[in-house]
Amino acid sequence: MTQQNSVPASAASETAGLLARLGVPASVLTGGSLVARSPITGEETARLKEVSPAEAKAAIDKAHEAFLAWRKVPAPRRGELVRLLGEELRAHKAELGRLVTLEAGKVTSEGLGEVQEMIDICDYAVGLSRQLFGLTIATERSEHRMMETWHPLGVVGVISAFNFPVAVWSWNAALAFVCGDSVVWKPSEKTPLTAIAVQALFEKAAAKFGPEAPAGLSTLLIGGREIGEALVDHPKVPLVSATGSTAMGRQVGPKLAQRFARAVLELGGNNAAIITPSADLDLTLRGVAFAAMGTAGQRCTTLRRLFVHESVYDAFLPRLKAAYGSVTVGDPRAEGVLVGPLIDQGAYLAMQKALVDARDAGGVITGGERVSADAADGAFYVRPALVEMGRQADVVLRETFAPILYVMKYSTFEEAVALQNDAPQGLSSSVFTNDMREAERFISGEGSDCGIANVNIGPSGAEIGGAFGGEKETGGGREAGSDSWKAYMRRATNTLNYGKTLPLAQGVKFDV
Repeated sequence: MTQQNSVPASAASETAGLLARLGVPASVLTGGSLVARSPITGEETARLKEVSPAEAKAAIDKAHEAFLAWRKVPAPRRGELVRLLGEELRAHKAELGRLVTLEAGKVTSEGLGEVQEMIDICDYAVGLSRQLFGLTIATERSEHRMMETWHPLGVVGVISAFNFPVAVWSWNAALAFVCGDSVVWKPSEKTPLTAIAVQALFEKAAAKFGPEAPAGLSTLLIGGREIGEALVDHPKVPLVSATGSTAMGRQVGPKLAQRFARAVLELGGNNAAIITPSADLDLTLRGVAFAAMGTAGQRCTTLRRLFVHESVYDAFLPRLKAAYGSVTVGDPRAEGVLVGPLIDQGAYLAMQKALVDARDAGGVITGGERVSADAADGAFYVRPALVEMGRQADVVLRETFAPILYVMKYSTFEEAVALQNDAPQGLSSSVFTNDMREAERFISGEGSDCGIANVNIGPSGAEIGGAFGGEKETGGGREAGSDSWKAYMRRATNTLNYGKTLPLAQGVKFDV
């Protein structure tokens, strides 16, 4: 493994310039208590003002008023606002993608890819604005018609995590806007600047759209945990989409359930892949390398557990080690770098603890050490770690948000599927095989128990056309494509009597 030492420029100065080009005034970046830092160098990039719980409550009340106006706008017209937002994102893709790199530490292609994901979901939502279909349902009563209709829901709260600082908002917001909802966004305290930039682009799109877009339609709340709690507890927020740890979900879910609000929870993901005897090892190597090392292991869909059939283990593992040894770690802005920094010291310490626990459980570790980064003491670059385990120990079943891949042998396909499903999380999974029976069994009801089950690709890299989310401790939520739009609307079943009699269902008689 090599290290990339070239640091193109001060992260702070580059961040300020990008924000100015994205329409964020310089005054926003000073005078506050929330310190924003770039994981690339560890340097401070801004000091932002945080809203108080009282200010958050007032902003949510205003968002509710915006919803009351926005729900009256026809859905195809609402789609026009999302189209304009997509155009702003297209026009500013380079700047926003670079800002994602600076604030989240993603390599250049991943920063740009995240913005492209926002553009894609806007395109999807624009088409959806003319396809919010209900059903006509057969009725047993003559001269009656029964149907379902879908209506705007209300204020949608979005709590996002640092690792996808802007895409997660767009998955929710683009659908919510066309469904007739307003959106209140509480971004991660670790990545607030990208959220401020996106809000500025939304306001540009809303200005082009015109007065039909009410003030408060999209609201940004900068702050810590207490602001998230204000969003979760507010009675005028019927839906909260929260992305983060399972521990966070254990607190958010019950609070929402207590007031009968909806939850879209995107939580932990301890994802696995199975390599079978028939697998194309060249293809498999590429799929495993990206899924395990991409985004410095800080994706919810990162590959963390790898089950390799005993017949191909000795052929595959040396090739995987060679890939780990050749990948470049360093400043994600530099050409050729594939692995950037961990988000902060906390992530680094969690990774080191997991490696100690793995070693204590008999694991043989390659990599995992800290890499210096041009005297950037506040930056935490690490070599991705490959850990050979003799069994699926407790540390393997505990998700660590870092580039650690646990590799284990298996004997039978049934054993491998059982090992994969033994994790408490159930987000994403994959199998590498050229055996049709294995592929079909893996995606069947008796195969993977995850929300995402792939064949001959890794568990990372979901597209917006498919509903994203998982089962068990992943939370059960679904975002983005398919029929996920239904979570952002309320459904009514309507029966219309166009006759002169009043027959009752099930043959009930009630003559007066």
